[in-house]
Amino acid sequence: MIKEKTEVAIIGAGPAGYVAALRGAQFRKKVILIEEDKVGGTCTNYGCIPTKYLLHETQILKEAKENSRLKGSESLRLDWFEVQKTRQTIVDRLVKGIEFLLTKNGVKLIKGRARLIDQRHIEIVGDQEERVIEAERIILATGSRSADLPFLKADGAKIITSREALEMATLPASLIIIGAGAIGLELGSIFARAGTKVTILEILERPLPGTDRQLAERLGRLLRLQGIDIQTEMKVERAEIFQDKVRLSGTCLKTDKPFQIEAEKVLLAAGRRPNSEIVREIDSSLCDFSGFVKVNEYFETAWPGVYAIGDLIGGKLLAHKAMHEGLLAIENAFGGSHSLESRMIPMAVFTDPELASVGLTEDEAEEMGIRVKVGLFPLKASGRALAIGKSEGLVKILADEKNNLVGAHILSPAASEMIGEIALALRLRLKVEEIGRTIHVHPTLSEALSEASLKAINQALHILND
Repeated sequence: MIKEKTEVAIIGAGPAGYVAALRGAQFRKKVILIEEDKVGGTCTNYGCIPTKYLLHETQILKEAKENSRLKGSESLRLDWFEVQKTRQTIVDRLVKGIEFLLTKNGVKLIKGRARLIDQRHIEIVGDQEERVIEAERIILATGSRSADLPFLKADGAKIITSREALEMATLPASLIIIGAGAIGLELGSIFARAGTKVTILEILERPLPGTDRQLAERLGRLLRLQGIDIQTEMKVERAEIFQDKVRLSGTCLKTDKPFQIEAEKVLLAAGRRPNSEIVREIDSSLCDFSGFVKVNEYFETAWPGVYAIGDLIGGKLLAHKAMHEGLLAIENAFGGSHSLESRMIPMAVFTDPELASVGLTEDEAEEMGIRVKVGLFPLKASGRALAIGKSEGLVKILADEKNNLVGAHILSPAASEMIGEIALALRLRLKVEEIGRTIHVHPTLSEALSEASLKAINQALHILND
Protein backbone atom coordinates (compact mmCIF):
# COMPACT_ATOMS: atom_id res chain seq x y z
CA MET A 1 0.00 0.00 0.00
CA ILE A 2 1.24 3.49 -0.95
CA LYS A 3 0.99 6.23 1.69
CA GLU A 4 1.15 9.85 0.66
CA LYS A 5 0.70 13.31 2.20
CA THR A 6 -0.74 16.40 0.54
CA GLU A 7 -1.99 19.86 1.44
CA VAL A 8 -5.38 19.33 -0.16
CA ALA A 9 -7.14 16.27 -1.58
CA ILE A 10 -10.17 16.75 -3.82
CA ILE A 11 -12.55 13.87 -4.47
CA GLY A 12 -14.33 14.22 -7.80
CA ALA A 13 -12.94 15.73 -11.02
CA GLY A 14 -16.14 17.23 -12.38
CA PRO A 15 -16.58 21.00 -12.86
CA ALA A 16 -16.41 21.72 -9.13
CA GLY A 17 -13.45 19.48 -8.39
CA TYR A 18 -11.15 20.18 -11.30
CA VAL A 19 -11.65 23.95 -11.03
CA ALA A 20 -10.84 23.79 -7.31
CA ALA A 21 -7.72 21.76 -8.13
CA LEU A 22 -6.52 24.25 -10.73
CA ARG A 23 -7.02 27.21 -8.39
CA GLY A 24 -5.25 25.35 -5.59
CA ALA A 25 -2.30 24.74 -7.91
CA GLN A 26 -2.25 28.45 -8.78
CA PHE A 27 -1.81 29.08 -5.06
CA ARG A 28 1.19 26.74 -5.26
CA LYS A 29 -0.42 24.17 -3.00
CA LYS A 30 0.23 20.45 -3.30
CA VAL A 31 -3.03 19.13 -4.78
CA ILE A 32 -4.21 15.56 -5.34
CA LEU A 33 -7.37 15.12 -7.43
CA ILE A 34 -9.16 11.76 -7.28
CA GLU A 35 -11.63 10.54 -9.91
CA GLU A 36 -13.16 7.09 -10.33
CA ASP A 37 -14.72 7.67 -13.77
CA LYS A 38 -13.81 10.37 -16.29
CA VAL A 39 -12.27 13.79 -15.78
CA GLY A 40 -14.83 16.49 -16.49
CA GLY A 41 -17.59 14.64 -14.68
CA THR A 42 -21.19 14.39 -15.78
CA CYS A 43 -21.24 17.86 -17.38
CA THR A 44 -18.44 17.27 -19.87
CA ASN A 45 -19.00 13.58 -20.56
CA TYR A 46 -22.71 12.89 -20.13
CA GLY A 47 -24.53 16.20 -19.69
CA CYS A 48 -23.96 19.84 -20.61
CA ILE A 49 -21.54 19.46 -23.50
CA PRO A 50 -23.02 16.50 -25.41
CA THR A 51 -26.52 17.90 -24.87
CA LYS A 52 -25.61 21.27 -26.35
CA TYR A 53 -23.93 19.62 -29.32
CA LEU A 54 -27.01 17.52 -30.08
CA LEU A 55 -29.24 20.55 -29.62
CA HIS A 56 -27.09 22.43 -32.13
CA GLU A 57 -27.20 19.65 -34.73
CA THR A 58 -30.95 19.10 -34.42
CA GLN A 59 -31.60 22.87 -34.47
CA ILE A 60 -29.91 23.11 -37.87
CA LEU A 61 -32.22 20.36 -39.14
CA LYS A 62 -35.29 22.02 -37.60
CA GLU A 63 -34.57 25.44 -39.10
CA ALA A 64 -33.81 24.02 -42.54
CA LYS A 65 -37.08 22.11 -42.60
CA GLU A 66 -39.04 25.15 -41.43
CA ASN A 67 -37.53 27.48 -44.05
CA SER A 68 -40.05 27.61 -46.88
CA ARG A 69 -37.49 29.32 -49.12
CA LEU A 70 -35.25 26.24 -49.15
CA LYS A 71 -36.19 23.75 -51.85
CA GLY A 72 -36.04 20.05 -51.04
CA SER A 73 -35.62 20.59 -47.31
CA GLU A 74 -38.46 18.15 -46.56
CA SER A 75 -36.19 15.20 -47.32
CA LEU A 76 -33.35 16.31 -45.04
CA ARG A 77 -32.36 13.98 -42.20
CA LEU A 78 -29.48 13.61 -39.79
CA ASP A 79 -26.84 10.94 -40.17
CA TRP A 80 -27.26 9.88 -36.54
CA PHE A 81 -24.20 7.63 -36.57
CA GLU A 82 -21.97 10.55 -37.66
CA VAL A 83 -23.69 12.88 -35.20
CA GLN A 84 -22.90 10.53 -32.31
CA LYS A 85 -19.36 9.97 -33.56
CA THR A 86 -18.71 13.72 -33.58
CA ARG A 87 -20.32 14.10 -30.14
CA GLN A 88 -17.79 11.68 -28.69
CA THR A 89 -14.92 13.39 -30.51
CA ILE A 90 -15.86 16.73 -28.95
CA VAL A 91 -16.17 15.20 -25.48
CA ASP A 92 -12.83 13.40 -25.78
CA ARG A 93 -11.11 16.60 -26.87
CA LEU A 94 -12.44 18.53 -23.89
CA VAL A 95 -11.50 15.77 -21.44
CA LYS A 96 -7.95 15.68 -22.79
CA GLY A 97 -7.80 19.47 -22.52
CA ILE A 98 -8.76 19.39 -18.84
CA GLU A 99 -6.23 16.61 -18.16
CA PHE A 100 -3.55 18.66 -19.95
CA LEU A 101 -4.30 21.71 -17.78
CA LEU A 102 -4.18 19.65 -14.60
CA THR A 103 -0.83 18.15 -15.55
CA LYS A 104 0.74 21.46 -16.59
CA ASN A 105 -0.43 23.09 -13.37
CA GLY A 106 1.13 20.37 -11.26
CA VAL A 107 -2.07 18.70 -10.04
CA LYS A 108 -1.61 15.00 -9.32
CA LEU A 109 -4.54 13.08 -10.80
CA ILE A 110 -5.26 9.65 -9.35
CA LYS A 111 -7.84 7.36 -10.96
CA GLY A 112 -9.69 5.18 -8.50
CA ARG A 113 -12.55 4.95 -6.02
CA ALA A 114 -12.11 7.04 -2.90
CA ARG A 115 -13.32 6.21 0.59
CA LEU A 116 -13.10 8.50 3.58
CA ILE A 117 -11.36 6.86 6.54
CA ASP A 118 -11.69 9.91 8.76
CA GLN A 119 -11.42 13.70 8.54
CA ARG A 120 -7.87 13.61 7.25
CA HIS A 121 -7.39 10.26 5.53
CA ILE A 122 -8.67 8.88 2.23
CA GLU A 123 -8.32 5.34 0.94
CA ILE A 124 -8.16 4.93 -2.85
CA VAL A 125 -8.83 1.64 -4.61
CA GLY A 126 -7.94 1.58 -8.30
CA ASP A 127 -6.38 -0.52 -11.02
CA GLN A 128 -2.97 -0.09 -9.41
CA GLU A 129 -1.81 -0.49 -5.83
CA GLU A 130 -4.07 0.77 -3.07
CA ARG A 131 -3.25 4.16 -1.58
CA VAL A 132 -3.91 6.07 1.60
CA ILE A 133 -3.80 9.85 1.30
CA GLU A 134 -3.27 12.03 4.36
CA ALA A 135 -4.54 15.52 3.58
CA GLU A 136 -4.45 18.73 5.59
CA ARG A 137 -7.72 19.68 3.91
CA ILE A 138 -10.30 17.70 1.92
CA ILE A 139 -12.79 18.97 -0.64
CA LEU A 140 -15.70 16.70 -1.59
CA ALA A 141 -17.03 17.20 -5.11
CA THR A 142 -18.67 13.87 -5.96
CA GLY A 143 -21.65 15.35 -7.82
CA SER A 144 -25.06 13.79 -8.42
CA ARG A 145 -26.90 11.24 -10.55
CA SER A 146 -30.37 10.91 -12.06
CA ALA A 147 -33.05 10.10 -9.50
CA ASP A 148 -35.29 7.07 -9.86
CA LEU A 149 -38.96 6.83 -8.96
CA PRO A 150 -39.97 4.37 -6.22
CA PHE A 151 -41.68 2.09 -8.76
CA LEU A 152 -39.49 2.87 -11.78
CA LYS A 153 -35.75 2.23 -11.81
CA ALA A 154 -33.41 2.94 -14.72
CA ASP A 155 -32.26 -0.22 -16.51
CA GLY A 156 -30.33 1.46 -19.34
CA ALA A 157 -32.58 -0.13 -21.97
CA LYS A 158 -36.30 0.62 -21.67
CA ILE A 159 -35.98 2.96 -18.71
CA ILE A 160 -33.12 5.36 -19.33
CA THR A 161 -31.44 8.42 -17.84
CA SER A 162 -29.95 11.40 -19.64
CA ARG A 163 -26.67 9.51 -19.94
CA GLU A 164 -28.12 6.66 -22.02
CA ALA A 165 -30.32 9.10 -23.95
CA LEU A 166 -27.31 11.06 -25.19
CA GLU A 167 -25.43 7.94 -26.25
CA MET A 168 -28.21 6.06 -28.10
CA ALA A 169 -27.01 4.59 -31.37
CA THR A 170 -30.51 4.65 -32.88
CA LEU A 171 -33.44 6.96 -32.33
CA PRO A 172 -36.56 5.56 -30.64
CA ALA A 173 -39.88 5.91 -32.44
CA SER A 174 -41.50 7.24 -29.27
CA LEU A 175 -40.26 8.51 -25.93
CA ILE A 176 -41.92 9.51 -22.67
CA ILE A 177 -39.95 11.94 -20.51
CA ILE A 178 -40.87 12.21 -16.84
CA GLY A 179 -40.11 15.75 -15.74
CA ALA A 180 -40.42 19.10 -17.54
CA GLY A 181 -37.37 20.74 -16.02
CA ALA A 182 -34.35 21.89 -18.02
CA ILE A 183 -33.10 18.35 -18.70
CA GLY A 184 -36.51 17.10 -19.82
CA LEU A 185 -37.17 20.04 -22.14
CA GLU A 186 -33.71 20.01 -23.70
CA LEU A 187 -33.69 16.27 -24.36
CA GLY A 188 -37.30 16.44 -25.52
CA SER A 189 -36.29 19.10 -28.04
CA ILE A 190 -33.41 16.97 -29.35
CA PHE A 191 -35.49 13.87 -29.97
CA ALA A 192 -38.58 15.68 -31.27
CA ARG A 193 -36.48 17.51 -33.86
CA ALA A 194 -34.85 14.25 -34.90
CA GLY A 195 -38.23 12.62 -35.54
CA THR A 196 -39.13 10.87 -32.27
CA LYS A 197 -42.66 11.24 -30.92
CA VAL A 198 -42.03 12.93 -27.56
CA THR A 199 -44.39 13.20 -24.60
CA ILE A 200 -43.31 15.01 -21.43
CA LEU A 201 -45.18 14.37 -18.19
CA GLU A 202 -44.85 16.92 -15.38
CA ILE A 203 -46.50 16.55 -11.97
CA LEU A 204 -46.60 20.31 -11.33
CA GLU A 205 -48.83 22.86 -13.04
CA ARG A 206 -46.29 24.17 -15.54
CA PRO A 207 -42.94 23.38 -17.12
CA LEU A 208 -39.74 24.69 -15.53
CA PRO A 209 -41.04 24.98 -11.97
CA GLY A 210 -39.27 27.72 -10.05
CA THR A 211 -38.64 29.94 -13.07
CA ASP A 212 -40.61 33.01 -14.12
CA ARG A 213 -44.20 31.87 -14.53
CA GLN A 214 -45.06 34.03 -17.56
CA LEU A 215 -41.98 33.06 -19.57
CA ALA A 216 -42.15 29.38 -18.63
CA GLU A 217 -45.76 29.14 -19.75
CA ARG A 218 -44.96 30.91 -23.01
CA LEU A 219 -42.04 28.57 -23.64
CA GLY A 220 -44.33 25.61 -22.99
CA ARG A 221 -46.75 26.85 -25.65
CA LEU A 222 -43.94 27.34 -28.16
CA LEU A 223 -42.52 23.85 -27.54
CA ARG A 224 -45.98 22.32 -28.01
CA LEU A 225 -46.17 24.08 -31.38
CA GLN A 226 -42.85 22.38 -32.20
CA GLY A 227 -44.49 18.98 -31.74
CA ILE A 228 -43.58 18.19 -28.12
CA ASP A 229 -46.60 16.96 -26.17
CA ILE A 230 -46.13 18.56 -22.73
CA GLN A 231 -48.73 17.40 -20.22
CA THR A 232 -48.76 19.05 -16.79
CA GLU A 233 -50.29 17.97 -13.47
CA MET A 234 -49.76 14.35 -14.43
CA LYS A 235 -48.93 12.04 -11.51
CA VAL A 236 -47.29 8.82 -12.70
CA GLU A 237 -48.14 5.95 -10.31
CA ARG A 238 -47.41 2.71 -12.12
CA ALA A 239 -45.16 1.34 -14.84
CA GLU A 240 -45.41 -1.83 -16.89
CA ILE A 241 -42.43 -2.91 -18.99
CA PHE A 242 -43.01 -5.07 -22.06
CA GLN A 243 -40.66 -6.40 -24.69
CA ASP A 244 -41.38 -3.61 -27.15
CA LYS A 245 -42.81 -0.81 -25.02
CA VAL A 246 -43.36 0.75 -21.61
CA ARG A 247 -46.81 1.63 -20.30
CA LEU A 248 -47.22 4.33 -17.65
CA SER A 249 -50.40 4.82 -15.65
CA GLY A 250 -51.44 7.48 -13.20
CA THR A 251 -53.81 10.29 -12.34
CA CYS A 252 -54.33 13.66 -14.00
CA LEU A 253 -54.46 16.08 -11.08
CA LYS A 254 -56.40 18.65 -13.11
CA THR A 255 -59.33 16.33 -13.83
CA ASP A 256 -58.79 13.66 -11.14
CA LYS A 257 -59.13 11.09 -13.93
CA PRO A 258 -56.79 8.18 -14.64
CA PHE A 259 -54.48 8.20 -17.66
CA GLN A 260 -52.43 5.63 -19.52
CA ILE A 261 -49.68 6.26 -22.05
CA GLU A 262 -47.21 4.04 -23.91
CA ALA A 263 -43.87 4.57 -25.64
CA GLU A 264 -40.84 2.65 -26.79
CA LYS A 265 -38.70 4.11 -23.98
CA VAL A 266 -39.08 6.19 -20.84
CA LEU A 267 -36.52 8.82 -19.83
CA LEU A 268 -36.24 9.75 -16.15
CA ALA A 269 -35.68 13.50 -15.79
CA ALA A 270 -37.45 14.17 -12.50
CA GLY A 271 -34.52 15.40 -10.47
CA ARG A 272 -31.10 14.28 -9.33
CA ARG A 273 -29.73 12.52 -6.27
CA PRO A 274 -26.43 13.47 -4.56
CA ASN A 275 -23.53 11.02 -4.60
CA SER A 276 -23.15 11.42 -0.85
CA GLU A 277 -22.54 7.79 0.08
CA ILE A 278 -18.88 8.62 0.70
CA VAL A 279 -20.02 10.78 3.63
CA ARG A 280 -23.07 8.84 4.81
CA GLU A 281 -21.01 5.66 5.19
CA ILE A 282 -19.17 7.14 8.16
CA ASP A 283 -21.37 9.98 9.48
CA SER A 284 -24.90 10.37 8.14
CA SER A 285 -25.46 13.43 10.35
CA LEU A 286 -23.40 15.44 7.85
CA CYS A 287 -26.27 15.11 5.33
CA ASP A 288 -29.80 16.49 5.27
CA PHE A 289 -32.96 14.41 4.83
CA SER A 290 -32.50 14.40 1.02
CA GLY A 291 -28.91 13.18 1.24
CA PHE A 292 -27.22 16.47 0.36
CA VAL A 293 -24.13 17.31 2.41
CA LYS A 294 -24.68 20.20 4.82
CA VAL A 295 -22.17 23.07 4.74
CA ASN A 296 -21.88 26.53 6.23
CA GLU A 297 -21.74 29.70 4.14
CA TYR A 298 -18.04 29.04 3.48
CA PHE A 299 -18.69 25.48 2.16
CA GLU A 300 -17.18 23.82 5.22
CA THR A 301 -18.88 20.75 6.68
CA ALA A 302 -19.27 20.02 10.38
CA TRP A 303 -15.82 18.44 10.09
CA PRO A 304 -13.25 21.26 10.31
CA GLY A 305 -11.05 21.32 7.22
CA VAL A 306 -13.47 19.21 5.13
CA TYR A 307 -15.41 21.13 2.48
CA ALA A 308 -18.17 20.13 0.05
CA ILE A 309 -19.20 21.81 -3.21
CA GLY A 310 -21.29 21.43 -6.36
CA ASP A 311 -24.31 19.17 -6.77
CA LEU A 312 -23.28 17.36 -3.58
CA ILE A 313 -24.56 20.25 -1.45
CA GLY A 314 -27.80 20.89 -3.35
CA GLY A 315 -29.31 24.22 -4.34
CA LYS A 316 -29.27 24.93 -8.05
CA LEU A 317 -27.61 21.93 -9.68
CA LEU A 318 -25.66 23.86 -12.32
CA ALA A 319 -22.13 23.32 -13.61
CA HIS A 320 -21.21 27.01 -13.47
CA LYS A 321 -22.42 27.22 -9.87
CA ALA A 322 -20.26 24.20 -9.06
CA MET A 323 -17.23 25.77 -10.73
CA HIS A 324 -17.64 28.99 -8.78
CA GLU A 325 -18.04 27.08 -5.54
CA GLY A 326 -14.82 25.25 -6.36
CA LEU A 327 -12.98 28.58 -6.55
CA LEU A 328 -14.47 29.87 -3.32
CA ALA A 329 -13.99 26.66 -1.34
CA ILE A 330 -10.30 26.25 -2.17
CA GLU A 331 -9.67 29.89 -1.26
CA ASN A 332 -11.61 29.46 1.99
CA ALA A 333 -9.62 26.31 2.77
CA PHE A 334 -6.48 28.44 2.90
CA GLY A 335 -7.72 31.47 4.80
CA GLY A 336 -10.48 33.02 2.70
CA SER A 337 -14.02 33.82 3.81
CA HIS A 338 -16.02 33.84 0.58
CA SER A 339 -19.70 32.98 0.28
CA LEU A 340 -22.09 32.73 -2.66
CA GLU A 341 -25.43 34.51 -2.84
CA SER A 342 -27.83 32.15 -4.57
CA ARG A 343 -29.80 34.86 -6.34
CA MET A 344 -26.64 35.92 -8.18
CA ILE A 345 -26.47 32.56 -9.99
CA PRO A 346 -27.77 32.75 -13.58
CA MET A 347 -29.45 29.78 -15.25
CA ALA A 348 -30.38 28.90 -18.80
CA VAL A 349 -32.45 26.33 -20.65
CA PHE A 350 -31.16 25.68 -24.17
CA THR A 351 -34.46 25.14 -25.97
CA ASP A 352 -35.73 27.15 -28.95
CA PRO A 353 -36.05 29.89 -27.85
CA GLU A 354 -33.72 29.73 -24.87
CA LEU A 355 -34.88 30.78 -21.42
CA ALA A 356 -32.35 32.44 -19.12
CA SER A 357 -32.79 33.99 -15.72
CA VAL A 358 -30.95 35.63 -12.83
CA GLY A 359 -32.15 37.17 -9.59
CA LEU A 360 -35.68 37.13 -8.23
CA THR A 361 -38.87 36.17 -10.03
CA GLU A 362 -42.04 38.21 -9.50
CA ASP A 363 -43.41 35.48 -7.21
CA GLU A 364 -40.23 35.43 -5.12
CA ALA A 365 -40.19 39.22 -4.83
CA GLU A 366 -43.81 39.20 -3.68
CA GLU A 367 -43.03 36.56 -1.03
CA MET A 368 -40.20 38.80 0.22
CA GLY A 369 -42.47 41.85 0.36
CA ILE A 370 -40.67 43.64 -2.47
CA ARG A 371 -42.90 45.72 -4.72
CA VAL A 372 -41.39 45.45 -8.18
CA LYS A 373 -41.57 47.50 -11.33
CA VAL A 374 -41.78 45.25 -14.38
CA GLY A 375 -40.25 46.14 -17.73
CA LEU A 376 -41.47 43.92 -20.59
CA PHE A 377 -40.12 44.08 -24.11
CA PRO A 378 -41.53 41.68 -26.73
CA LEU A 379 -39.17 40.50 -29.46
CA LYS A 380 -41.88 41.34 -31.98
CA ALA A 381 -40.58 44.90 -31.57
CA SER A 382 -36.96 43.88 -32.19
CA GLY A 383 -35.60 44.47 -35.67
CA ARG A 384 -32.95 41.77 -35.23
CA ALA A 385 -35.49 39.19 -34.02
CA LEU A 386 -37.75 39.89 -37.00
CA ALA A 387 -34.81 39.70 -39.39
CA ILE A 388 -33.88 36.19 -38.23
CA GLY A 389 -37.48 34.99 -37.90
CA LYS A 390 -37.33 34.58 -34.10
CA SER A 391 -39.79 37.11 -32.71
CA GLU A 392 -41.84 35.00 -30.26
CA GLY A 393 -39.71 35.85 -27.24
CA LEU A 394 -39.95 38.27 -24.38
CA VAL A 395 -37.54 40.08 -22.06
CA LYS A 396 -38.58 40.93 -18.49
CA ILE A 397 -36.61 43.20 -16.18
CA LEU A 398 -37.59 43.63 -12.50
CA ALA A 399 -36.68 46.65 -10.36
CA ASP A 400 -37.57 47.64 -6.82
CA GLU A 401 -39.17 50.95 -5.84
CA LYS A 402 -35.77 52.67 -5.93
CA ASN A 403 -35.10 51.33 -9.46
CA ASN A 404 -32.49 48.83 -8.25
CA LEU A 405 -32.26 45.80 -10.49
CA VAL A 406 -33.58 42.72 -8.66
CA GLY A 407 -34.09 40.18 -11.44
CA ALA A 408 -34.22 39.49 -15.17
CA HIS A 409 -35.81 36.79 -17.29
CA ILE A 410 -35.13 36.35 -20.99
CA LEU A 411 -36.98 34.17 -23.52
CA SER A 412 -35.00 34.64 -26.70
CA PRO A 413 -32.47 33.10 -29.05
CA ALA A 414 -29.04 33.39 -27.37
CA ALA A 415 -30.64 34.17 -24.00
CA SER A 416 -27.84 32.19 -22.35
CA GLU A 417 -25.31 34.61 -23.85
CA MET A 418 -27.33 37.73 -22.96
CA ILE A 419 -27.94 36.91 -19.30
CA GLY A 420 -24.28 37.51 -18.41
CA GLU A 421 -24.70 41.26 -18.79
CA ILE A 422 -27.58 41.24 -16.34
CA ALA A 423 -25.74 38.97 -13.90
CA LEU A 424 -22.89 41.50 -13.83
CA ALA A 425 -25.32 44.39 -13.37
CA LEU A 426 -26.99 42.56 -10.48
CA ARG A 427 -23.64 41.77 -8.87
CA LEU A 428 -22.61 45.44 -9.10
CA ARG A 429 -25.96 46.53 -7.62
CA LEU A 430 -26.81 48.70 -10.63
CA LYS A 431 -30.05 50.55 -11.22
CA VAL A 432 -32.09 49.61 -14.29
CA GLU A 433 -31.53 52.94 -16.00
CA GLU A 434 -27.80 52.18 -16.14
CA ILE A 435 -28.58 49.14 -18.29
CA GLY A 436 -30.99 51.16 -20.39
CA ARG A 437 -28.45 53.89 -21.01
CA THR A 438 -25.66 51.52 -21.93
CA ILE A 439 -25.11 51.58 -25.68
CA HIS A 440 -25.92 48.23 -27.29
CA VAL A 441 -24.98 47.35 -30.85
CA HIS A 442 -27.79 47.79 -33.37
CA PRO A 443 -29.35 45.64 -34.63
CA THR A 444 -28.93 42.95 -31.96
CA LEU A 445 -31.13 40.92 -29.69
CA SER A 446 -29.32 42.45 -26.70
CA GLU A 447 -31.02 45.78 -27.41
CA ALA A 448 -34.08 44.18 -25.83
CA LEU A 449 -32.26 44.29 -22.47
CA SER A 450 -31.92 48.04 -22.76
CA GLU A 451 -35.51 48.52 -23.87
CA ALA A 452 -36.96 46.31 -21.11
CA SER A 453 -34.86 48.15 -18.51
CA LEU A 454 -36.12 51.50 -19.75
CA LYS A 455 -39.68 50.16 -19.90
CA ALA A 456 -39.50 49.44 -16.14
CA ILE A 457 -39.19 53.21 -15.59
CA ASN A 458 -41.51 54.17 -18.47
CA GLN A 459 -38.75 55.44 -20.75
CA ALA A 460 -38.77 52.74 -23.46
CA LEU A 461 -38.25 53.99 -27.02
CA HIS A 462 -39.50 51.26 -29.32
CA ILE A 463 -42.68 50.27 -27.50
CA LEU A 464 -45.36 52.39 -25.80
CA ASN A 465 -44.94 53.25 -22.13
CA ASP A 466 -47.70 53.18 -19.55
